[in-house]
Amino acid sequence: MSDEEEAPVVKKPRIFYGSLEEKERERLAQEGNASAGKDAVKAGIEAGNINICSGESMELEDRVSERQAEVLAEFERRKRARQITVSTDDAEVKACLRALGEPITLFGEGPAERRERLRNILSVVGPDALKKSKKEDEKAKRSQEEVREYFCFVCLPQHHDREVTHDSVLLLFLPLPLQYQQTWYHEGPTSLKDARLWLAHYSLPKAVQRLDAARAYKEIPESTRTVRQQELHKTLRNLNNFCSQIGDDRPISYCQFSPNSKLLATASWSGLCKLWAVPDCSLVRTLRGHNTNVGAISFHPQATLTLEESDINLASCAADGSVKLWSLESDEPVADIEGHSVRVARVAWHPSGRFLGTTCYDNSWRLWDLEAQEEILHQEGHSKGVHDLHFHPDGSLAGTGGLDAFGRVWDLRTGRCVMFLEGHLKEIYSINFSPNGYHMATGSGDNTCKVWDLRQRRCIYTIPAHQNLVSSVKFQPTNGHYLLTGAYDNTAKVWTHPGWSPLKTLAGHEGKVMGLDISADGLLIATCSYDRTFKLWMSE
Repeated sequence: MSDEEEAPVVKKPRIFYGSLEEKERERLAQEGNASAGKDAVKAGIEAGNINICSGESMELEDRVSERQAEVLAEFERRKRARQITVSTDDAEVKACLRALGEPITLFGEGPAERRERLRNILSVVGPDALKKSKKEDEKAKRSQEEVREYFCFVCLPQHHDREVTHDSVLLLFLPLPLQYQQTWYHEGPTSLKDARLWLAHYSLPKAVQRLDAARAYKEIPESTRTVRQQELHKTLRNLNNFCSQIGDDRPISYCQFSPNSKLLATASWSGLCKLWAVPDCSLVRTLRGHNTNVGAISFHPQATLTLEESDINLASCAADGSVKLWSLESDEPVADIEGHSVRVARVAWHPSGRFLGTTCYDNSWRLWDLEAQEEILHQEGHSKGVHDLHFHPDGSLAGTGGLDAFGRVWDLRTGRCVMFLEGHLKEIYSINFSPNGYHMATGSGDNTCKVWDLRQRRCIYTIPAHQNLVSSVKFQPTNGHYLLTGAYDNTAKVWTHPGWSPLKTLAGHEGKVMGLDISADGLLIATCSYDRTFKLWMSE
């Protein structure tokens, strides 16, 4: 280091002289203020004005307001409601509401609003509530049956010392409480009892013959049956219109082939019924007697076969409640059946030919014994007008379809309703039994055709048949291997049986198809329409 360089300057610490009293007084004053603050905090804690957390945290749900909780609960309910499946059948929806103790309908409420109300109720009470109510109903029914059995098997032995008659049985059932009484029956005339016995003796051999034929058909090799079915389907696909005839000045409401397939009867809104030769469609006879719309005309099962032309061969009905019987010899009616005061929609012969059934818009249908020339049965059961009637091929059952959207199957031998057809959303306009004896079809205003199984007592298939009201359904009369439907969409369609797949659409009418029929030999199909024409269809 040279002498010329300057040495670094060293900072000397300051030295304070005098007393430290003032500094100590300031320090003590600061400590006093801190202790005063702590005392104030303690006082606030003790007074409950200050809440000191011990490190714990509060959950979000605990701090949600009551309004927010309600909103969350509503969102959860709506989520559950979307996951609940509700039937589209309005009758089932009403039954579910009734089971839950809710009103089945509200003022101004439609089927869609009713379904949404049921879904909302189930989202609150839970879907299991409906199952519980059904279980309770089943228990109630079982208890009713137990009580009924008690009265049957406990009370009756008390009268073992005398003969048990129908009157005594009736008196023994009088102690039953009102809630255990179900269907009510009233005593019928002696002629009805005799008719029921006659029907039983007639139908049982017919059932035996039908079952024997079914067994014989089952013994045919399956390959042979398949080939026959394929040939039939090929024939049906080749159906074409080969005859079209203007039948009247007004719409033609009904048509039916004669049992020998050589005549076709048509009924018109003009009040006229006409007989046409088949297949040339030439007019044979005009039946004059009705003054208003004729609803149906039907051949006696033995007409043109074993009956004389002078005998009663046809029956017809009209909107004024008149029912007339016709022969094949005269243009005038042979006899009138009186008793209806409102519209008679359909008339149908029992397979035996002894009885005639009529359906009426007074919510009932009637059975007439033409041998005794009297009404033997006036059957109620529908809540609206009865539109169509058809008898089982054996003659044991009768099926009715009503404007209340329900169908019923009646056992003519006992008078009981053995099956209730529930499922259509609108009126039933046509009902038909299959020749196999256990299938039946119904056509409805809901544009569908339903197929029912009498053995299972339920609907086995719903055919979305047409785009408008289904006015008529008919099984093939020989063996029921296909089904024919007609509708207000101006078409008739052929469906396979079984399988229910479409085979052919019969298009050509310019108006709605109001009636149809299949000839007994299975070669011809007839359709009649609002366009005043009827058409015959045959396979090429």
